[in-house]
Amino acid sequence: MTDLNSILQPGMLVRHPDCPDWGVGQVQSNIGGKITVNFREAGKVVIDGSRVALEPVFDA
Repeated sequence: MTDLNSILQPGMLVRHPDCPDWGVGQVQSNIGGKITVNFREAGKVVIDGSRVALEPVFDA
């Protein structure tokens, strides 16, 4: 599996594959595999990129 989380940059839109009810989130930072995302329905969440493969959103 390629690590798509490594290409995530601030401003990019993503979805959490296990929490679709969180809606689309905007990446705030991606430092050392810790990805901070501001989700519409869940607020700011720090995600361990080694455990969760976020899904980039291109059609929001």
